[in-house]
Amino acid sequence: MQTKHFFSDPNHLVLTALHSLTLTNPSLAFDPENKIIFRRPDATTKSKVAIVSGGGSGHEPAFAGYVGKGLLDASAAGTIFASPAAEQVRKAAIDCVDNEKGVLIIPMNYTGDVLNFGMAAEKARAAGIKTEFFAINDDVGVGKKKGGKVGRRGIGGGILILKIVGALAEAGGSLEEVYNAARLANANLASVGSSLEHVHIPGRAIQDDSVPEGEIEVGMGIHNEPGSHRVKATLPELVKTMLLQILDHNDPDRAYLTHKPGDEFVLLINNLGAVSTLELSAITDEVYRQLERDHSIKPIRVIQGTFLTSLNGLGFSISLLKLADTGLGAGKSFLELLDAPAEAVGWSAPIHASTWARRTDAPVELKKTKLAEENPSNLKLDPAVLKNVLGAGLKRVIDAEPLVTRYDTIVGDGDCGVGLKRGAEAILSLLQDPSSKITDDVVNAVNRIVTVVENTMDGTSGAIYAIFLNALAHGLREQDSDTPAPATADVWSKALSYSIKALGKYTPAQPGDRTLIDALVPFCNTLLETKDVHAAAKAAQNGTEATKSMKASLGRSVYVGSEDEWVGKVPDPGAYGLSEFLTGIAEAV
Repeated sequence: MQTKHFFSDPNHLVLTALHSLTLTNPSLAFDPENKIIFRRPDATTKSKVAIVSGGGSGHEPAFAGYVGKGLLDASAAGTIFASPAAEQVRKAAIDCVDNEKGVLIIPMNYTGDVLNFGMAAEKARAAGIKTEFFAINDDVGVGKKKGGKVGRRGIGGGILILKIVGALAEAGGSLEEVYNAARLANANLASVGSSLEHVHIPGRAIQDDSVPEGEIEVGMGIHNEPGSHRVKATLPELVKTMLLQILDHNDPDRAYLTHKPGDEFVLLINNLGAVSTLELSAITDEVYRQLERDHSIKPIRVIQGTFLTSLNGLGFSISLLKLADTGLGAGKSFLELLDAPAEAVGWSAPIHASTWARRTDAPVELKKTKLAEENPSNLKLDPAVLKNVLGAGLKRVIDAEPLVTRYDTIVGDGDCGVGLKRGAEAILSLLQDPSSKITDDVVNAVNRIVTVVENTMDGTSGAIYAIFLNALAHGLREQDSDTPAPATADVWSKALSYSIKALGKYTPAQPGDRTLIDALVPFCNTLLETKDVHAAAKAAQNGTEATKSMKASLGRSVYVGSEDEWVGKVPDPGAYGLSEFLTGIAEAV
């Protein structure tokens, strides 16, 4: 259970969080005394049915986050996991909204909320305001028998109902139409949640009620309430259980939602607060796959996000809304109301209806771009010479791996030698493989090596080598001619010079920063000046030796270890490994 929080005073936390909504949505106002967020009066807005909701704090973005054009008109907040008082809701429904066309008061189905919001509804009626009351109840995690007279709880799927009634009111629906739409949507909605852990409320004592390691609470409520049972299961097994609770109309305890072939559904995957977007996306994929495979349901809309949380609950909920005919005509179907725009920070379903209308599963034909290695060049080098020279350098790198690793263990994170060895072995394998068909086309050979480097070398050094070699291939091709010509030292030196300049666009590393650049740049510059690979390799050795006394400006050495351990003793590992390669090449020429 995560018990660390940035705020220790829960009351201050709730007030400041509510106030923040007026910063992110300028159409909102805040009554801090009553913890009410409401839409600012706007002379340009037509009078409409007001939609008022709310509940305990800790469920953000619900419910205040749904106040805005196209959704709620006001929301009253309680303390964390506690219903707002009836007086708060009364003020929201009577004092904070335009209720000339009536008001729908629509909380979630929890005892405190039903009593307090219900009392406010009666006060509004007594004040002569046309008022309807409806408590959203979509949770099937607890069956009919256990739910008893209380009925289903309201959880994530209820946000779809708020969106429907908010859009309908914005479109001019009457109070009767809005109320009936809420009831119809609720009758066609089922949700269930699961969580790996209970949550801790800021400012409260820590309770020892954690979910045991390896278990999952199926049907957990949004206030730490227990669900139907606990299981040890993989995600696919968990999703299968949850979907059966929603869709198995042969289960007499949970047959809230019936379906037949041809029925259309909206799928909502809701984050209870602490599931990473990465995991939530993968959960959505698994749910969609099982719906299509096991239940022949292909949702007409898939909405994923954080809509109704349990603080930082480590769980998610699945909701399915079966589309039903509202009887209200064009523009007022469930789907059109869900697609309608809303200016509320909590509503995150940005895909336009026209995009959904163009939905297709047809495979996408990717254009065939000719690879660089498929474009021949006239720069020639005997493949036997190429394999011999490069092979000598690569073998030297492989042999140097233990020393490079030891150096990198002292000044880095210990993986430099292994990375260089892995790349060298892969390139050597390419060169030695008869089926690779390395020809005398130098540009083609370099591009083949680039592909190997990109696929086998990771991390910063892998990216640097890949960029450098891609630029080297381009630098060579720039010197191509219409007739075959040898790849001389002059050709190589000019291509290497181009590569150094290209690399400078992507890394600030310069000689003196204690990186592999301290070996690479002296080699390339010396080769350009002398056309002598032996002199160039010696320059790389000298540059590497000089790194022993340098202060690291870039790379992991900036953060790792004490300089007293290595200054004057240990060269930069990357520079040393590259220098070994260049020395091996020079010795083979």
